[in-house]
Amino acid sequence: MPLQMNRDVFITCAVTGSGSTQDKSPHVPRSPKEIAASAIDAAKAGAAVVHCHVRDPDTGVPSRRLELYREVTDLIRAADVDVVLNLTAGMGGDITFGSTEAPLPVNPAGTDMVGATERMAHIAECLPEICTLDCGTMNFAEADYVMTNTPGMLRAMGAMMTELGVKPEIEAFDTGHLWFAKQLVEEGTLSSPALVQLCMGVPWGAPNDLNTFLAMVNAVPQDWSWSAFSLGRDQMPYVGASVLAGGHVRVGLEDNLFLEKGVLATNAQLVEKAAGIIEGMGARIIGPDAVREKLGLTRRAPK
Repeated sequence: MPLQMNRDVFITCAVTGSGSTQDKSPHVPRSPKEIAASAIDAAKAGAAVVHCHVRDPDTGVPSRRLELYREVTDLIRAADVDVVLNLTAGMGGDITFGSTEAPLPVNPAGTDMVGATERMAHIAECLPEICTLDCGTMNFAEADYVMTNTPGMLRAMGAMMTELGVKPEIEAFDTGHLWFAKQLVEEGTLSSPALVQLCMGVPWGAPNDLNTFLAMVNAVPQDWSWSAFSLGRDQMPYVGASVLAGGHVRVGLEDNLFLEKGVLATNAQLVEKAAGIIEGMGARIIGPDAVREKLGLTRRAPK
């Protein structure tokens, strides 16, 4: 793919994620009302897309409860600002093994493995415009945790997304994930042109040095749309890098808690800072209607 600066950029805000950040900042939303309110504020600040997980309202731990997704969806859809809704479909593929000498049985405290239909239940119910498809299995930073997405599982979930008319956002944590994503399109499981999120600097996926980033960018087919992010203090530099390389951007509390060193951020503040970088580069920020037209999205009411 020839590298050329993107002049029409959309911002995705990843509102809360599923990481253990719930007690690290008072701004990380927990309840459906808090998640929706933070997403709406991000939309008002310039995010065209909001990417949402849900959490247990009392503990803040990640959840797959259908009623929580439905409440978030309904609140965002009823808001006085328009935004493209992107729900995660990444939950339900978690394995935490036992010790290195006794990996089996797995540790039930960190294991949540369910079938494709259950992993997709909230997508079928809520019908967001976009949902994520983590396009591979990966070791994370934790010693014994594996994010598990087998080729068979991905084919099943991808086919369900296509049948539902929900646009998959392919989450690529390494180059092999892009390789398999192209295979899914070639097979007809996913439609082309596809949408990709390049996930940089997530241990132990693709490191976020520029050589690796450009290798990822160059592996994306030229007619696909893509955006990218990195973590922590590298979140804002990757706003500039993504635009310069021809992509869109993602910011939000899922990936970074700080506005600057020692200053905790809100989602809206992160979006505002990203917007300043984008416009300072001479690019234009596009809104949800332009994103729907670009990606072929249809806004539908939940079932």
